[in-house]
Amino acid sequence: MVINNKMMVNVFLFQLSSQKHAREWQLLALLFITAITLIFVGLGFRDPWPADEPRFAQIAKEMVETGQWYFPARAGEFYPDKPPVFMWSIAIFYLLLGSLNIAFLLPSALCSLLTIYLVFDVGRKLWNPETGFIAGLLLVFSFQFMLQAKSAQIDAMECAWITLGCYGLLRFLLFDPKWRWFYLACFFMGIGVITKGVGFLPILILIPYLLMRFICHCHLILKPNNESIVKWLMGLLVMLLAIGLWFVPMLSLVELSQNPLLEQYRDNILFKQTVTRYADSWHHIKPFWYYFVAVIPAFWLPLSILIPWLIPYWLRAIKKQDARVILPLAWIVLVLVFFSISPGKRGVYILPALPMLALISAPYVRQVLQRRAVNWIVWGLVVGLSTGLLVFALAGLNNASFTEKLVTEYAISPWYFFMSIGWVGLLGTIITYKQQKWWSWPIFFSGLWILYCTWGYGLLEAVKTPKHIFSQIQKELVSQQVLSQNAELGLVDFAEQFILFSPYPITHFGYHTDNAEQVKAAYQWIGNSKNRFILLSFELVEGLCFDKNKAIHLGFAHRNDWVLLNTASRIQGCPKPQLHKPQGNIIKYQYIPQH
Repeated sequence: MVINNKMMVNVFLFQLSSQKHAREWQLLALLFITAITLIFVGLGFRDPWPADEPRFAQIAKEMVETGQWYFPARAGEFYPDKPPVFMWSIAIFYLLLGSLNIAFLLPSALCSLLTIYLVFDVGRKLWNPETGFIAGLLLVFSFQFMLQAKSAQIDAMECAWITLGCYGLLRFLLFDPKWRWFYLACFFMGIGVITKGVGFLPILILIPYLLMRFICHCHLILKPNNESIVKWLMGLLVMLLAIGLWFVPMLSLVELSQNPLLEQYRDNILFKQTVTRYADSWHHIKPFWYYFVAVIPAFWLPLSILIPWLIPYWLRAIKKQDARVILPLAWIVLVLVFFSISPGKRGVYILPALPMLALISAPYVRQVLQRRAVNWIVWGLVVGLSTGLLVFALAGLNNASFTEKLVTEYAISPWYFFMSIGWVGLLGTIITYKQQKWWSWPIFFSGLWILYCTWGYGLLEAVKTPKHIFSQIQKELVSQQVLSQNAELGLVDFAEQFILFSPYPITHFGYHTDNAEQVKAAYQWIGNSKNRFILLSFELVEGLCFDKNKAIHLGFAHRNDWVLLNTASRIQGCPKPQLHKPQGNIIKYQYIPQH
């Protein structure tokens, strides 16, 4: 009888475990179906768009075509602003798939899915599967996260590495004190460093951990197995080894090359793009409070709305010394302070803090969403956004003066597109009016992204690419009786998209060269050749070298009036360009497009 009772208990526990496991898989599957639908819709429907996407796509394309992987280059000129990991990922997918339109967006999409899984898994282990599921959904339906998941910028990948670092440390410090989790975190911190430089940020979790362990003596903090100072220091070595995967070969190749341009590349990426960029930034200058007033309220929706109601729950967790909340919350504060101290700020810099915010919000969201005020605020926000889009669309259809700039600058009429999103949002508010009003946000959010990534992509493709400029150039070549296969194009103050989309061989004169010197170099390059043309914005046409009245206007794109210059527009007596080595050297790079 005793044996039978034990067997019955074991069978019951097994069934309970199986049910729990099945429930976890169901929640994870539902989460991923939602995430994949929103993230992958529209993949391959558009080309790379400025400002960053054409640059990274062009660099990746050149890696595949030239075999030069260690030193990223755009149009043959070294690009020292970012390490190459993100460009490598695009290049690998381009090599495998043969489609740049798919390859350039895949790394961000896949890294975003990884981030969602990590948030789900750590939420599941710290609380329960339902909490992990909610944390993942909060991330999926956050505006900034989805925006980066569908953009070919480095930030979604950097966010994944930093979240991996936080995942490993939280697992190590809170519920699974095996050193492999600490070393995993350190390794991906190193990968984060060679992706964008700030991958070390997860290490900041150790500050509140040490305070709780040695000052507050919190019993919820775990002591690692077989702890020693050597094992802690080994983490630094693991991080350095990960960094060295690129840095050591890069430094060795620079040393062996004796190439001043490569030495300049090394110094730029080691110092100017790291310490100098953070401490003495030269662009994107914003005040200390920029993130708190201009980024978080709008880009962290809907979580930013919930924060005032979440704070009391966090305070109670702090009072109870709940390290599950204290460590991520303290880390979020430290990250925000870290980026706020630097004078140079961009909204995407604080994206890595969003997954941890979703994590510590998830345990309390159900209680918060039961509040009447929260439901009405979320519902009212959707009503306001939807109504605003409808009013703007109706104004555009009636040629209101404040809508003319959109039509003239972008040459599109997106009124029915805006109207459709507005109607989706209002339909969601009608459906949810007598139910859970907060559901209006997922409905509006899903409709917004699905319409934008299909219909919206089609509207913006002509605006975001220079295809229509090249179409105008082709018409000019026909009118001047120049064969397309014989034409050459010189770019002054070039943007990467003009190289990426060019059907003609391209020559440029150095990205960092002063524009006036580029114009002079272009003057020398075009000479008396009837097959050579110069593409530049009208405001850069130098009166000493070219006759502005003979510039051929091609149209507006990327906020510039683009013109074409030919040999007939040259003015005699243009000064020769001044060469400055190694920075600013006039470079001529012949790029033959792949047809």
